[in-house]
Amino acid sequence: MLRSDYFDKLVILCVVLMLGIVVILFHAEDLGIKNAQREPLYASTLFDDSYVHNIDIEVDDVVSYLKAGKEEYVRADITIDGEKITDVGFRIKGNNSRRLISEYGLIRYSFKIEFDHYEPRHYHSLDKLSLDASFQDNTYMKTYLAYDMFETFDVPAPLVSYVWLQINGQDCGLYLAIEEMEETFLRRNYGNDYGALYKPDYRYIDDDNRDLYLIYKDDDIESYPNIFDHAKVAVDKNDKKRVIKVLEVLSGGQDLETVIDIDEVVSYFAVSNFLLNWDSYAGYTGHNYYLYEEDGRLSILPWDYNLAFGTYALGMSDPIRDADILISYPIDTPCIGDVMLNRPLYHELMKEYLPLMHEKTALFIDEYFYSGAFAYEYEKISRMIAPYVKEDPSAFVSYEDHVKALEVLKEVINLRVASIKGQLTGTYPSKLSEYDRYAIDAGHIDLRDLGDFEDLKKAKERQDALLSSLH
Repeated sequence: MLRSDYFDKLVILCVVLMLGIVVILFHAEDLGIKNAQREPLYASTLFDDSYVHNIDIEVDDVVSYLKAGKEEYVRADITIDGEKITDVGFRIKGNNSRRLISEYGLIRYSFKIEFDHYEPRHYHSLDKLSLDASFQDNTYMKTYLAYDMFETFDVPAPLVSYVWLQINGQDCGLYLAIEEMEETFLRRNYGNDYGALYKPDYRYIDDDNRDLYLIYKDDDIESYPNIFDHAKVAVDKNDKKRVIKVLEVLSGGQDLETVIDIDEVVSYFAVSNFLLNWDSYAGYTGHNYYLYEEDGRLSILPWDYNLAFGTYALGMSDPIRDADILISYPIDTPCIGDVMLNRPLYHELMKEYLPLMHEKTALFIDEYFYSGAFAYEYEKISRMIAPYVKEDPSAFVSYEDHVKALEVLKEVINLRVASIKGQLTGTYPSKLSEYDRYAIDAGHIDLRDLGDFEDLKKAKERQDALLSSLH
């Protein structure tokens, strides 16, 4: 009898313990217990941004590969901070940047590493990463700061960190490692039961790119190749039809909260409008963004900011370079009229949610700039990368010009903050239709100091010397 009582009590105790474990697991994140999928190991290894990491790429016939400048995968081995992963996919990446680097006879390309391109392997669950060359970014910091702004304001953004890149043991320079936005990014931000992800892009800039701009055409899936041909996860017919339904509702401008994640999208535009980046959804090209769909609701995610802070000139016959104009650019109408009317995710949304955008913009300015977050990141990163920029053998810019660019970037950002605060209070115009005067005097700033085509010409001698030393 005593043994029976003891056994019953033991069973009850085990059940209670199991229920307790279930409760703890259910509330794990609330209790500060990290989920291995939501907090993958690569986030605290390669993407620890408190120091500069080391990456060495071993690839055959690299000189011929760099001279060809083609987006073709080749087999390579990669060593990250002493940890070697063999037989990965390695390729040059980029669109206009790749073309211009090739035209100028340079070799400092951005690269992409796909760990499972040839074999089923990964780096601590990471499937793909990019190595950004800081093309037309003399500060080396525009992309880093942009993603930090989005992440701080609860807009999911890729993880980033700085790396010293070697190819076949030869120093190649300071790069920015960027988490590619695919399955592991989705698991980290949305859990295992994530939705669909697309990276809309054009095939040719002069094509009918209305689907790239998220304009509803009709119910035919074939009418949206710029979206569906660029799916980043496996999608089916129903997934695609949900996206089309969202675009149809968006085109009508009614009940947008049923198909758009309003809070996330408005937050995205609050930061995006600050960044003065026309190589984006609100710019002439209308690309460089990701589209996330889950349960019939869309959100927009950030990508590619080396041309931010008014330095976009690619494809523009007469680019705006006047800092007076750019720094005071209105936040309510972040693009010219004909472009604005063809960007319904912004145009239709702001018909109803412009006050919310103003509220979020003010919150962003307070939380990121007046809190000291920007000053902290700026000082931390600029000090950390300084010795690496000084020794960068493939740099697009001299160290002296890098230091100058940093000073200009800080001034641009501080003046942009002042401009936007004035727009929010009504002191300065916030719409192009009211834009008849410069709000901020920025005549002392030359935005070309942040990165320009002239830097490519100056970089050739450095990069030729590096090419001759590669093997």
